[in-house]
Amino acid sequence: MLDQLESNYDCANASSDLHQLKQQLDALYAAEDSSSTEQQEAINRLENQIRFIANKCDIPSAKG
Repeated sequence: MLDQLESNYDCANASSDLHQLKQQLDALYAAEDSSSTEQQEAINRLENQIRFIANKCDIPSAKG
């Protein structure tokens, strides 16, 4: 997971970062204990990071 996303995020990394974040998100959704509080917080963080990159870098296909 990307540790910190800042306003100066480099959109040149968006493709690989989004791919990595979506893989991590898929793995969390597939986990048996996806209803735990810790797991839900991790899912929320990943979804927020994906939305941040999609909005910052104007990538409409990643916003949904």
